[in-house]
Amino acid sequence: MALTYPLDILTGFPGWSTEFDLLYRQEYSRTEGGVTIAKDRGTPLWKAAFQSIILQPNELDIWRARLKAMDGSLQQFSGRPMSRCFPIAFPNGMGIGDVSGVRIETIGTNNKSLTLLGLPVWFSITIGDYLQIGTKLYQVLESAVANASGKTTNFELRPHLAPGTAVGNVVTLIKPSVPMIILPGSLTTSAELSTGRGTISFQAIESR
Repeated sequence: MALTYPLDILTGFPGWSTEFDLLYRQEYSRTEGGVTIAKDRGTPLWKAAFQSIILQPNELDIWRARLKAMDGSLQQFSGRPMSRCFPIAFPNGMGIGDVSGVRIETIGTNNKSLTLLGLPVWFSITIGDYLQIGTKLYQVLESAVANASGKTTNFELRPHLAPGTAVGNVVTLIKPSVPMIILPGSLTTSAELSTGRGTISFQAIESR
């Protein structure tokens, strides 16, 4: 069966995302009076680092093979913070209910806030949660709770909403992800000489 990209290489990955954060594309200048001025040169990109536990030789070879499907840095995979497969208020998905019909209800005029509709009653959105809209990933900056109609209060997120984001767009709360590629030269699969055991580690960056 042909592989489908972005490839899901993180399901079953025997390790953790040791870093998952925004890489700001900004430049800085300083005035004669000593004031530092920052300017955006583009929307920030998600960057990540992944590290496995120590693997037995057979498992190490399996993961070496799986990662070859990325063709170095040519192919995309579904990148996500492995700590946030589910919202914080629902560890391991316990009690989360049906969130398959969540949509954007309103978008703030600042283009960095929204309300959601279609959530279970009294569903909690927590600071630090992630959500996916289309192929874009966002992190929640304010907590919000769904009312009896399944609609949340307005809350902010980052980065700013991507162009084309619209009321009615589907919102993914379970395993939200973003297309990423492995940073060139960052993949290591070193093994111990004496045992053949080793680890897998790599860094990744959002790919648009």
